Amino acid sequence: MAVADGLLLALSLALLGWGAEGQGNGRGMKEVSGSTTINLGQDRDIWRPLIHTTVNLSEITSIKSTFQLRTFDPEGVIFYGDTKNGDDWFVLSLKDGIPLMQISKGDVLVSVAGGPKLDDGKWHTLELSNQGKFVILEVDGTSGLVVGTQSKHPEEVLSGGLRLALGGILIDKEKMIVQFEPQMDGCVREGSWLNLSSPWETEVEELWPCYQNIQPGSYFAGTGFAIFNTSGFPVDADDGLKIELVGDFSQMNGTIFSIKSPRHEWTVALVADKNTNVVSLTLDQEKTLMLNSLNKLVIIFQRELLQVFQDELGETPFSVNLGNLDVLTTWTEGRLAVGGLLGEGEDNIGSHFLTGCLEKIQVQGKDLDLDLAVKHMSISPHSCPT
Repeated sequence: MAVADGLLLALSLALLGWGAEGQGNGRGMKEVSGSTTINLGQDRDIWRPLIHTTVNLSEITSIKSTFQLRTFDPEGVIFYGDTKNGDDWFVLSLKDGIPLMQISKGDVLVSVAGGPKLDDGKWHTLELSNQGKFVILEVDGTSGLVVGTQSKHPEEVLSGGLRLALGGILIDKEKMIVQFEPQMDGCVREGSWLNLSSPWETEVEELWPCYQNIQPGSYFAGTGFAIFNTSGFPVDADDGLKIELVGDFSQMNGTIFSIKSPRHEWTVALVADKNTNVVSLTLDQEKTLMLNSLNKLVIIFQRELLQVFQDELGETPFSVNLGNLDVLTTWTEGRLAVGGLLGEGEDNIGSHFLTGCLEKIQVQGKDLDLDLAVKHMSISPHSCPT
């Protein structure tokens, strides 16, 4: 049977039914309508759908869906759908900012990427439709991606239930041809989904807002942080460890980053105080360096010396003798937290969370992708409100 069968692809085109908080349905979930704007980056298990529903295939009367997408995030799930309880499925996502469609139907498995990059922070109108054996994705009124496949087996009449999901999938991720990071820091709005009117369900208590205007960066809402294993950032003993941060520090409040060595029981923390416009760098609760309000900070840890540049590397830095605090030796066995103060023990429960926007975060000269953190919560890793 052709993978692009109208009703099969209906499962993919309907998926973006979303909405604001609604009434309960008696199953501990909230019902949402299909007409509101929604933030796909909501906190949850990274593969778990944000919103989902099940409808009967007989209810589908249209094979076209349209919606608008806005994101600076180059990677993540937009929507998913399946029939036969997951035997046949469809996923639309972004990979490197480009639309990626993956389809499984019977003995056919297809993965196709193409079209314009969509991770520019602008609203783009996407239309998905089925025309015979082809699935067509249009972006802003022009053809972006066309997928056509045909099975050797006879076509069958599809019937039964259609499971739909937004922002996640309902199958084992290993079934997909192309693997990717699922969580999408982006928003969708103005959806029209196959003329389906049944409500969708969500398990979250409250849906995050989508801000009217955004800029590139990482936004910390004051309720969470990102944790990395420091072993993932190799350090050269001669060059030291360099951390670079850019943003309006006068508008930040809380812990910008902290480094902790569990075995040696010391903590390095950079903290912003919005009330005093002072940024303080504390070394093992003993040495504290106070800095006035600024927009760029470069911190270099060497074997026995700490250097802090408040603008460019060419300026005269603040220098502090580290004494017995050997950050480089213990770097490979510690934790780096961005946006909070690391706690005690293996669970690393944090505190003093950051509120504000970091426009740039670099470790060892490379941009830090918060999506790759061991754990992160309550963060918009690719966008900040303006």
